[in-house]
Amino acid sequence: MATPTVRRLQLGNELRHARQAAGLEQADAARILDCATTKISRLELGQSGITKGDLLLLLDEYGDTQEHKDWLLELARTRSARGRWGGYRSVFPEWFRQYVDLETDASDIRQVRGEIMPGILQTEAYIRALETSSPRADDSNVDAAVSARLERQSILTRSTPPSASFVLSESCLRRQIGSPGVMRQQLDYLYDLALEDNIHMQVIPFDAQTYAGAISYDFTILTIPSPGNTPDLDFVYVESFDDARYLDSKEVVSAYVSLWNRLQAAAMGPRESLELIRSVAEQSYAPET
Repeated sequence: MATPTVRRLQLGNELRHARQAAGLEQADAARILDCATTKISRLELGQSGITKGDLLLLLDEYGDTQEHKDWLLELARTRSARGRWGGYRSVFPEWFRQYVDLETDASDIRQVRGEIMPGILQTEAYIRALETSSPRADDSNVDAAVSARLERQSILTRSTPPSASFVLSESCLRRQIGSPGVMRQQLDYLYDLALEDNIHMQVIPFDAQTYAGAISYDFTILTIPSPGNTPDLDFVYVESFDDARYLDSKEVVSAYVSLWNRLQAAAMGPRESLELIRSVAEQSYAPET
C-alpha cells in the first residue's frame, strides 16, 4: 500500500486529469463545490483533503466511471493515515519526510551526488561517522538516525525493488568519512551493490571534461507509478542545509532529466566505474599490515 503522502498526491493527480478529460477548468470545479478556486488548486496538488460528499459531487459532474470513482474513494479514505513518524523515524526533519514517502513508493530513483555517498547506499559505520561529525549532531539521536536510514535502504532489497541509478563524483569515493577502515568497508559495499540487477552505478572521474561542473548540483529524480489512468508522478528533490524543494512542474522535471542524461553520458561506464571503486578501495584504503 502506498504511503499517505503518495496516496494524497495520486488523488490530486487523478482528479486533475478527470477534470481535464471532462473539458472543465479549475473555476468550473470551484463552482460545482461552491468554493474558491484556490481550494481546487490545493486539492489537485495534493496539499489538502476532500470529503466523500465533495469528491462524489465532482466525479459525478466529471462523468467519471464507477470503477474510477471506487478507486478515488479508496484513495481519499486512507489519505490521512498517521503513525508513520513515531519512534526512531521521528529523527527525520519534517521537510525530509515527504521525500521518504516518495522514495518508499518510487519505481525509479535517479540520484546525482558530488561529495557524500547517497544516504540509501551508506553503511552503518559510514552513517555513524557522518552523524557524529555533523554540526547538528545529538549523541542521544545517533542510534535512531542510523536505524532510520538503514530502514530506508531496505527498499533496494525488497521483493519488488525500484530501479536505482546513481551518478557519483569521484569525490564521493575519496572524501574520507570516518577512519580508513570505514571507507574501505563503504567502498566494498558500494561495489557489491553495483552488481545488483536493479542498481546502476556510474562515476564521473576528476579528469572528466564534459559537464564536470554540473556534478556539483546534487539532486534526485523520483518516479511514482500511478495505478490509475493518469501518467506516473515525477518529482525532483533538491536539498539544502535546513530545507528542501520538491519540484514537479513538467518544464522543471524535463530540465533536470536533461541534466541527468548529460551527466550520465559524461560519466564512466558501469564496468569502468566498478574498476575505479575497487582501485580507490585497494590503493587509498588498504588494510593496515
